[in-house]
Amino acid sequence: MNTQKHILQMLAVIMLFSCPVYGKKAPAQIDKDLKVFETSLATSLKKNVSNAAIKKVKDERLRTLATALKAGTYQTEYRVAEYKAFLSPTMLGKQLRIGNGYSNYENITGIYLPKGKHLVMVENIAEGKNVELLLPNWNRRAPEGIETTKDPNGWGIIKKTFPLKNGVNEIDVTDWDGLVYIHYYSDQPKNEKPIKVHFVNGQVNGYFDIRKNNNEDWKRLIDNAVYPVFDARGRHIQIAYPVEALKKYAYERGTDLISNYDSLVYRQHRFIGLVKYKRVPENHILARVNYNYYMFRDGDGVAYMGTQPGYAMGMVAHPDKVISGDPCWGFSHEVGHVHQLSPYLNWGGLGEVSNNIVTLYVTTSFGNKSRISAQKNYEKARKSIIDNKISYLQDEDVFNRLVPFWQLQLYFAGAGKQPDFYADLYEAFRRQTDEGGRGHRQKVAEYQLNFVKQACKVSKTDLTEFFDKWGFFHIGKFEMNDYGKYTYEMTPEMVNACKSEIKSMQFAKPALDLTVLED
Repeated sequence: MNTQKHILQMLAVIMLFSCPVYGKKAPAQIDKDLKVFETSLATSLKKNVSNAAIKKVKDERLRTLATALKAGTYQTEYRVAEYKAFLSPTMLGKQLRIGNGYSNYENITGIYLPKGKHLVMVENIAEGKNVELLLPNWNRRAPEGIETTKDPNGWGIIKKTFPLKNGVNEIDVTDWDGLVYIHYYSDQPKNEKPIKVHFVNGQVNGYFDIRKNNNEDWKRLIDNAVYPVFDARGRHIQIAYPVEALKKYAYERGTDLISNYDSLVYRQHRFIGLVKYKRVPENHILARVNYNYYMFRDGDGVAYMGTQPGYAMGMVAHPDKVISGDPCWGFSHEVGHVHQLSPYLNWGGLGEVSNNIVTLYVTTSFGNKSRISAQKNYEKARKSIIDNKISYLQDEDVFNRLVPFWQLQLYFAGAGKQPDFYADLYEAFRRQTDEGGRGHRQKVAEYQLNFVKQACKVSKTDLTEFFDKWGFFHIGKFEMNDYGKYTYEMTPEMVNACKSEIKSMQFAKPALDLTVLED
């Protein structure tokens, strides 16, 4: 943390002024005007404050607030709220052995700030705690005359960040207007107190929360939205989609849309063992609109193109389409990237493979046809890999590489032998200690053999012959590019040691040849 900022935050907690507001000293006039209010959040007036006293309030924003409070017409919904701390995405990644990818915009406010200066009152920020107001530019487009995919500003979220302190915060919105979010994260969120925030006279855009809203609320909220993008939150999902698309494709079915997204994420949690082992995070996956590319995933979640009504939004904002066909695959694929477990199930060559084990599970669980079955990858993989006695990693088709991993699911879960095979395997990996740090790009063979051994241990099955056929014991050395350069090097000694260890476990072999299994 910046030392100067840290000192200011410490001072913000211990300084008490004549007005009932804590924090870095407000401009003199605001400090004087605040004396008509009873609370530090300026949500009520002092007793017996007269209309004449209110007229003397010089700051127009505070005068407007005081007038509405006096008249009993001030609406506090969304404008005044408590916000809790969420587990930081970085710490979540460490705990689950995944990368960043959960939302950095957890605390939705439902408030829209146009350009200009706005007052935000805050209380309960702990000493030394960094809390910020985020203003992302959801409506950002590429500069005029520039192709959307060649935007010099990239495809990611461009945002303004405003540090918050207890007391008065004046937020100067200059470059763009938009929806605002409270950035309040902690490595130990249960130890943090909720903070209270009042957006003085804030324009309400609202947001949908599946835990407390219904379809009638959904329609009312999107009908009254004052900004072209609307926020909605489920138990596991958070969306920021164009109002126009939500009205067109989900106007009567907001709960269905969010429930289906929740189910998409929940099924991934179930497959990778987060449900069984009680590791499901309170954090959400963010799906948002973008105006650069059809669909992509970055450190802020999943983004869908919103330029034309009916383009990506025609699929992902539709409750039925989002769980079928390409939309179901696309979302599951990108969130699958978020849940890739490195390095134990994401070594070199699996960058576009291990995420699709989860994708196949989610898509087929919704009744969609298996993509590797539709594409005839079983036949292609056997001819390319088994018949030619190569490593599955030497096959350039990532769907062919996926086949052996999915056949394990077909055998253990599909046949009912061990429905939680992958859930147990993921948990076994999460409990291993290697962080995949220095030198991990040269350890492809080591992590691959570790997978082989753990799969046998978890299933209590000798899978040596299966892995041998798919080239998991392929002896040799080669390099590959998979979002970076990796080196595969397997020696006879490594293979013999692994096979000996598996043999010593004295597990029975499968009753059939797993390499012939198909959906």
